Amino acid sequence: MTQAPFPPQLTVLTGASRGMGLAMAGQLLQPGHTLLCISRQTSDTLALQAQSTGATLVQWSQDLTQGEAASARLAQWLAGQAAQHFTSATLINNAGMIPRIGPLREADAPDLAQALRVGLEAPMLLTAAFLRATQGWSATRKVLNISSGLGRRAMASQAGYCAAKAGLDHFTRCLALEEAQKPGGARVCALAPGVIDTDMQVQLRGADATAFPDQARFAALQSGGLLSSPAEAATQVLAFLARADFGSQPVADVRD
Repeated sequence: MTQAPFPPQLTVLTGASRGMGLAMAGQLLQPGHTLLCISRQTSDTLALQAQSTGATLVQWSQDLTQGEAASARLAQWLAGQAAQHFTSATLINNAGMIPRIGPLREADAPDLAQALRVGLEAPMLLTAAFLRATQGWSATRKVLNISSGLGRRAMASQAGYCAAKAGLDHFTRCLALEEAQKPGGARVCALAPGVIDTDMQVQLRGADATAFPDQARFAALQSGGLLSSPAEAATQVLAFLARADFGSQPVADVRD
């Protein structure tokens, strides 16, 4: 029995070179799909997988601290796509970084600025470019912003990361109100993916406990086996994205 072809979908994914982003990219490489990955580094593994699955993979080595350049490049690339070919077009803002862990008074200014640019400024600029470029498309359009429980719960020595994720949540709420007023507006959601065993978790549990009061809690998450693998988290996030009611809640948690 011949398997039905996958409907052609377009996905733009940031932070695809490692962790959950890399796992999501691998799962998105389905026959007939087009995936644009925007990361600091490209992946030979993804390139080989794309060849074997029949997916179209485009990889950009792009510094997301330069959000204006990234968004302009995205707008130009989308303008060159055959819009009528795709049944859906999705932007997943996954890239993020934790600035130096410690009290804000001890923050390194360039490090903090970089984290805010990657975690908040770039997603806003890329989303604006994506929505402008696709506003005439008939495809279902979605924006998924990967948030965090720390955007909704304050934590000492994490002001930069918490602020970026809280800003991500709130700009998504604003965006949902805007898109709801437009016929065929995009469906949007800021989604917390749960606690995942990634490089960020290594940073948190390896931090100096005298500078980070919650260090022991993050260490206990690992020792207690409470962390999801990147692949498991990616599966959950993409299943949430595929739900018929995606976007009904502009801010959500994959565990709800």
